[in-house]
Amino acid sequence: MITRTSLLLLAFMAATSLASTGKQTYIIHMDKTKMNALDQTISSSRRWFDAVLDYITELSAEEEENDEPEISPPELLYVYETAISGFSAKLSAKQFRSLSICEEGPKFSSSNCNKKLIGARAFFKGYEAMAGRINETVDYRSARDSIGHGTHTASTAAGNVIPGASFYGKAKGTATGMIYSARIAAYKVCYPGGCVSSDVLAAIDQAVSDGVDVVSLSLGGLPRPYFRDNMAIASFGAIRHGVFVSASAGNSGPSSFTVGNTAPWIMTVAASSIDRSFPTSGKLGNGESFEGQSLYSGKPTKNLQLVYGRLAGGQRAEYCINGSLSPDLVKQKIVICDRGIIGRTEKGERVKEAGGAGMILLNRENEGEEVFADPHVLPATAVGFSAGNAIKKYINSTRKPTASIIFKPTSYGDRAPIVSEFSSRGPNYFGPDVIKPDITAPGLNILAAWPPTVSPTSAKTDNRSVLFNIISGTSMSCPHVSGISGLLKSAHRDWSPAAIKSALMTTAYNTDNRRAPVAASGSGQAQRADPFALGSGHVDPERASNPGLIYDIAPADYLKYLCSLNYNSTQISLFSNYTCPRKGRSKPGDLNYPSFAVNFDSKTRNKTLSYKRIVTNVGAPMASYAVQIDQPGATSVNVTPKYLKFNYIGQKLSYKVSFVADGENIAPGTTSFGSLVWVFGSYSVRSPIAVTWQ
Repeated sequence: MITRTSLLLLAFMAATSLASTGKQTYIIHMDKTKMNALDQTISSSRRWFDAVLDYITELSAEEEENDEPEISPPELLYVYETAISGFSAKLSAKQFRSLSICEEGPKFSSSNCNKKLIGARAFFKGYEAMAGRINETVDYRSARDSIGHGTHTASTAAGNVIPGASFYGKAKGTATGMIYSARIAAYKVCYPGGCVSSDVLAAIDQAVSDGVDVVSLSLGGLPRPYFRDNMAIASFGAIRHGVFVSASAGNSGPSSFTVGNTAPWIMTVAASSIDRSFPTSGKLGNGESFEGQSLYSGKPTKNLQLVYGRLAGGQRAEYCINGSLSPDLVKQKIVICDRGIIGRTEKGERVKEAGGAGMILLNRENEGEEVFADPHVLPATAVGFSAGNAIKKYINSTRKPTASIIFKPTSYGDRAPIVSEFSSRGPNYFGPDVIKPDITAPGLNILAAWPPTVSPTSAKTDNRSVLFNIISGTSMSCPHVSGISGLLKSAHRDWSPAAIKSALMTTAYNTDNRRAPVAASGSGQAQRADPFALGSGHVDPERASNPGLIYDIAPADYLKYLCSLNYNSTQISLFSNYTCPRKGRSKPGDLNYPSFAVNFDSKTRNKTLSYKRIVTNVGAPMASYAVQIDQPGATSVNVTPKYLKFNYIGQKLSYKVSFVADGENIAPGTTSFGSLVWVFGSYSVRSPIAVTWQ
């Protein structure tokens, strides 16, 4: 017999197959150390795979008595012990479900798992140690999603194809995850008070043990040194086991040095817009009009009086916070609310509670012109900073200002992508020799699945039930890349996490649907986005599947990089039992990364920094790539050799890049940008260059 605890360490992945007599063929990947341990604990006449098959039979027989009995036991097809570790077998759906771990708890049972959601766990011991027992009237001590975030992100990565998806008719169409054929294992680590590192670490560790191919982390925090970053430490363990890790860049933009999850082995994902919007139009009493966005789908407002600040209530009434609005002043009027202090939809709640008939939400100067489409509980719209200024000017020009709002159908064809204002920006504070973020993906006003038990605003007074919701954040962009990385993994089973990351980065695009450079939102009008905003560019799944060349990085190379940062033996030991070489240490810039971050001393002229890179041919067997350089300002870039001639797939060639600081008296903090591109036929392997004078 085999214990249940032992099999929790079994890793599994379903193989594509044809159904036959109710069964499918599955490839079961196992940890080789567990296989050896099983062989030592059972009789000499039997092997580890016999024990596993017996265990599957036993567990599937434990399902509810009302289920139909199994027609036949599992059928062993092959045993793998050399190139890979595991076996293949024909299993029924019930037998396959016995492999997944669906932890039961409040409002969640094993029957909630299915062919899509094959595993679900909740990690809350760390949270309860910090915040006390979870209030079960607010959240669940189980994998059940109480806020919608996990459902939204999981369906973005790997949700099924669902025709007719919409939010009250808005964004109507077919919804699908990036890799809709994949299975999902969900690991709940966040609760009303936040996410605790000990729970996150346990979840990542368990996910790797369970045999996932991709870990998608739609969470994060402030940047910190890698040896103090638990996400970085756990993620390094994941990539050592061949697991791709993507994570959100953070929502602290547009300020510099705010990007998080910056370890070089993590794919750090920024957020940008798509060409879809949810427009509104408004008209002021003086005849001026303004444009905004909203997910409110009701009737337009009448021409109503506008109130703002002291004309709407007491202290901080301009922010429409709880208790600040006076019902006598706002009843049946449109209330102007500045963003800040509380959530955007919560402001609408406060206005509605006070008797207001509508709301106009104004961006502040640092929020610029980008606006969120929100599922407001009353007629409301959000407008950019310039429109907000015009509205305030009008209010101050007349004794009885008025306005009306019209809600329009979903619009398509907007300029896109544009890096979102909230998306955290580089440079990489604790690792300035690596450009972060790595890439950008859709993260503004994204439609995805939503639990029907959670209202679209999560407000107590919001009684709406929806199957899809539209929200924004780098939490939304991250699962786009996670799912796409799964597609690459399925197409290239032998690629390492670094190879997949390289393919995604070097094929990303930097022009929008107007054939202009991708812009970035921020204070004022959108400006051209630089690598500290969008990394290598916007993810392009189709091109990434055939990148031509890849920059591969082994786990040992990352450890050498940590040595180049002068980490001591205690700090290195958090990642691996590795001793830094005493002589011949590499420079941080020598990490075989698909981008170049160059840092000059602003007091030094004509200084040269040289880096080495190695590329692997994964495209045409016979290929000759030529280098093209877009020179950064005040910097000369020289590459040797200028041609790379490959004779077979898998061949590795190296090149050297020298960066020479040409300028003098350049102020510290000055940056310039360029790119290095290897070109052959239809292949264009691009690496951004960011030069900073420190």
